[in-house]
Amino acid sequence: MIRIDAHQHFWHYHPDTHSWIGEEMSVLKRDFLPTDLEPLLSDAHIAGCVAVQASTTEEETHFLLEQATRYDFIQGVVGWTDLQDYNIRQHLQQWASYPLLKGFRHVVQSEPDPYFMLQPAFLRGVKALAEFGFTYDLLITEQQLPVALQFISYIPEVKVVVDHLAKPDIAHKSIASWQDNMRSLAQYPNVFCKISGMVTEADLQHWQPADFTPYLDTLAEVFGPDRLMTGSDWPVCGLAASYEQVMQIVTAYFQSFSAEDQSKIFGRNAIAFYKLTV
Repeated sequence: MIRIDAHQHFWHYHPDTHSWIGEEMSVLKRDFLPTDLEPLLSDAHIAGCVAVQASTTEEETHFLLEQATRYDFIQGVVGWTDLQDYNIRQHLQQWASYPLLKGFRHVVQSEPDPYFMLQPAFLRGVKALAEFGFTYDLLITEQQLPVALQFISYIPEVKVVVDHLAKPDIAHKSIASWQDNMRSLAQYPNVFCKISGMVTEADLQHWQPADFTPYLDTLAEVFGPDRLMTGSDWPVCGLAASYEQVMQIVTAYFQSFSAEDQSKIFGRNAIAFYKLTV
C-alpha cells in the first residue's frame, strides 16, 4: 500500500510572513524544511507528501516548488495566488507550466468578511482553476460551513478538498451542527475531505484517541472511503502531538476497514485527486 501525507508545510520562519504564529505557538517559530520531514516519513513508511501553502505570497509558492524539485518525496504543491485578480486566467496559464503545482489555497478562515467566498471576483478565480486542471483546498472553520455550502454550489466543475475537517470544536466535543453541515457538503460529488488537523482542534495537552472517533465516524459515513485522504498537518501538529501519534490515530481507526478502502484513504485518493506521479 502506497501511503501519502496529503497535507504538510515547509517554511523559513519570519515573524512578518508568519504572523499567524502567536506566542502560544512559539515551538513553530523556526524553520521547517524537507530535511526535517524526510526521516519522519521514512519511519512511518510514507512514500510522499503534498506541501501546502502557509502564507499568502507567491514567493512561498515558488519556494515550495523549488523544494519539490530538489526532494523527490514532495509529490505535489498546493500554492497561493491572488484568485481575485482580474487577469487570473493569464496567471493560471503561467502557473500551469509547473507540473508539480497541483492546486491552490486561500486562507479563508482568516477573512473578516463572513461572505468572502461568495464575492464575484473570488468565485470567478476559483471557477477558473478547473480550466487548467488545478484543485482547490478549502481552509475554513466550522462557523463558515453554511456559507461554504453556497460557495460549493457555484463551482461543481472544481475538485475541492476540505482541509482539517473544517475545524470542528473537538476540544468541547461539539459535533451536531458540524455533522449536519458536513453531511450536506458531502452531497456534492466534487468535494473531498482531508483527515488532518484534528489534534490542534482538541484539548492540546489532554486529548485522547477516543475524542476523534465521533468525527471520524461521521466522515466515514458521509464521504466514504472514496473521498477521504489523510494528512499530518506537520509541523503545526507538533503543538499537540508527534508525527507518529497523529498518523497512529487514523491508522488505528481505519484498521478494521478493508485493505482496498485503506489503500484509498491512505494514498490512492490523494494520488488521484492531485494527479501525483508516485
